[in-house]
Amino acid sequence: MIDAAVAGRVKLLGLDVDGVVTNNAIYLGLVEGQRIEFKQFDIQDGLAMGLARRMGLLVAWVSGRYSDATTLRATELKIDEVIQERSARKVPAMTDMLLRRGIGWDEVAFLGDDLADLPVLKRVGLPLAVANAVDEVKRVAAYTTQARGGSGAVREAIEVLLRAKGRWDEAVRTYLEDRGESLR
Repeated sequence: MIDAAVAGRVKLLGLDVDGVVTNNAIYLGLVEGQRIEFKQFDIQDGLAMGLARRMGLLVAWVSGRYSDATTLRATELKIDEVIQERSARKVPAMTDMLLRRGIGWDEVAFLGDDLADLPVLKRVGLPLAVANAVDEVKRVAAYTTQARGGSGAVREAIEVLLRAKGRWDEAVRTYLEDRGESLR
């Protein structure tokens, strides 16, 4: 489980995209000469991100590659920050975002899966890994989900984080009162 004192400091949840928010699959093709890309997103993960935002957490997606599919889903979910660098260097982009928002690295939880996430995971206050993360990521994580990336891992991580903050029951109650409108 996650330490309540550490969880209590978390103001921003950062999520890698491919392999964490998605199932790591990328579908590419051409339609009338135009490149198209599709990704699979888990609907329960989307609902949980809405709950996290309602409980005052900022949610940021941080990807090492640009994708219109990522932009579309992030816009639909009203994700607070979407960083899509055309390289695997996530730390400089995260640093800029944190400075702009007045948030310290110790106030960040980050859920990752692969080597490109290690520099971020080693800096944040609460490093998290998905079940199918590489061993190097799991070794630095304070918590590893039971669920795989793109298959409920984000939902699980948010529930564990909000439970540690003592806010999960409140999140569920507000969801049920609002009947879940505009969260997914």
